Amino acid sequence: MSRAHPPSPCAPPSPRLWEWQHPQGFPVFRFALHALIFLILTLLTQIGGIAYLVALAASRAWGLRRFLPKLAIFLLCYASATFTATFAAPIFGRVPLSCLADAADRLVVRSPIYCLLNRNYVTPEVHDLAKALAAHMDREFPGTVTVALDANFPFVRGFPLLPHLSHADGKKLDFAYYYKDVDGAFLNGATRSPIGYFAFEQPAPGDELPCEGRNDWLTTRWDFNVLQPLFPAYRIEEQRTSAAIGWLTSEGVARFGLQKIFIEPHLKNALGITDGHIRFQGCRAARHDDHIHIQVE
Repeated sequence: MSRAHPPSPCAPPSPRLWEWQHPQGFPVFRFALHALIFLILTLLTQIGGIAYLVALAASRAWGLRRFLPKLAIFLLCYASATFTATFAAPIFGRVPLSCLADAADRLVVRSPIYCLLNRNYVTPEVHDLAKALAAHMDREFPGTVTVALDANFPFVRGFPLLPHLSHADGKKLDFAYYYKDVDGAFLNGATRSPIGYFAFEQPAPGDELPCEGRNDWLTTRWDFNVLQPLFPAYRIEEQRTSAAIGWLTSEGVARFGLQKIFIEPHLKNALGITDGHIRFQGCRAARHDDHIHIQVE
């Protein structure tokens, strides 16, 4: 009678043993990957994560295996969700700033990326304020275009619009500064950076620097020093910028309930602004010498 010998320790595991030891290896990895994609899309666009889950379910139901058809399904779902958001957002008290400006518009959103990422929603009061500011600047300086940047997501009060710390209720909006070239000529509708952010006005020696010497480990106050030489040498056009801030601190406060404006102290001092509605945003928030932040009550 023959006796069974134990398997050699160098022999490969049997298929049954492999199936028992690793049945969940790839499914767990796929689940983690899908969860990560869902999280990133949700943080970036608010509704992209839901569109991804719908596209994933549709791809599985239709037996799609190739990447390009699955990507096409997701883009279709995301475009449909983004389009639907423009009609659903008013239910939540928000309306979109349009990215489809024509030559006659005096309020424009800096880049279509803001609308593609659903970051262009505000309350009706902020929408009216932005339109009124643009109209005022056009009256004072005919043809002047006012540039809007980040606003808020379309739904859910308190949902963070990263990397901002406060754009979560529809009542916040960023504007670009007005710029001139090195010869002093006004640059209508231009910004130093392609998206309007991160091209900072550097303080001069002796300027007020409230965050000097601090090393906060949890902060969005990034200097992006490596990027600064890449931006054109535009400078803030003081006359229009001062006029816009003057309107915001007068008509904006009286008619639209404007509560705060965030500007870096060295720019506030350089522009000669003393109004109490102009605040410093704190050392953990992003720098505000590349844009103007406004918020209403």
